[in-house]
Amino acid sequence: MAPPVIPVSAVVMTRDEAVNLPACLAALERFAQVFVVDSASTDGTVEIAAAHGATVVSFRWDGGYPKKKQWCLDHLPFAADWVLFVDADERLTDALVAEIAALMARGPRHAGYYVDGRPVFLGRELRFGARNRKLALLDRRRARFPVVPDLDVARMWEVEGHYQPDVDGTVGRLRAPLRHADGKPPAAWFDRHNRYSDWEAALRADGRMDALIARERGGRRRLKRVLAALPLRPLAVFLHGYVLRLGFLDGAAGFHHALARAFYHWQIDVKVRALRVSPPPPGRGPARRPAP
Repeated sequence: MAPPVIPVSAVVMTRDEAVNLPACLAALERFAQVFVVDSASTDGTVEIAAAHGATVVSFRWDGGYPKKKQWCLDHLPFAADWVLFVDADERLTDALVAEIAALMARGPRHAGYYVDGRPVFLGRELRFGARNRKLALLDRRRARFPVVPDLDVARMWEVEGHYQPDVDGTVGRLRAPLRHADGKPPAAWFDRHNRYSDWEAALRADGRMDALIARERGGRRRLKRVLAALPLRPLAVFLHGYVLRLGFLDGAAGFHHALARAFYHWQIDVKVRALRVSPPPPGRGPARRPAP
């Protein structure tokens, strides 16, 4: 007997993700709906999505608000009230699928749930070290991504940055992990994090990041405030992941992952200093909404 369908709509946002998409979609087969919201891919992403039975929706960003995740919440024809945002380079583990199914069967107690990412780095799934955590499972009726004034960041893109949605209600946390296994070469990782560091540096340079951190909840807010104030922050990030979180037990991959994270924070600090020495000209304002 086939397992019951999970009453959750999964959303995968793509742009040229042919290398990652098959494994991502294979883990979403039990979900009631799977949307692939694509931004003009040219590598066969759309064809792969259609072959896996996903509903493909084209998205064209005009440089304004809402950005892509909020646009999805506003415009996709959801059949379910619960939405799971999954990146193309993420794979739901069997344990996470089972946990979400059990949660929906008994009825969620919260308005959203954090999911821990487990990185795969240099071909090895890391059991230790620092991980990311994101609010990925949402009751769409009680969630909204805030408008963050970041349109002036020249290399920022169509998807919301490193911030969580606002949720009207309490928030829980799922136990099972989400594997983060990008099939692209390391150059893609560094290029992506170079853009992320542009965005974070711009917001830190003039205080906008303080307002964003203030929107976080509980321990996450305290941790981010402490991290922002630390001297020698890149070194602290490396020691946190490699020593305190036992990243050294993951061998060479654990070392290089901790070092890459430290390098990311070093980039931010250098870019903040550069922006304070020579601020950019005023940015552009919000534009019209993109067409569906």
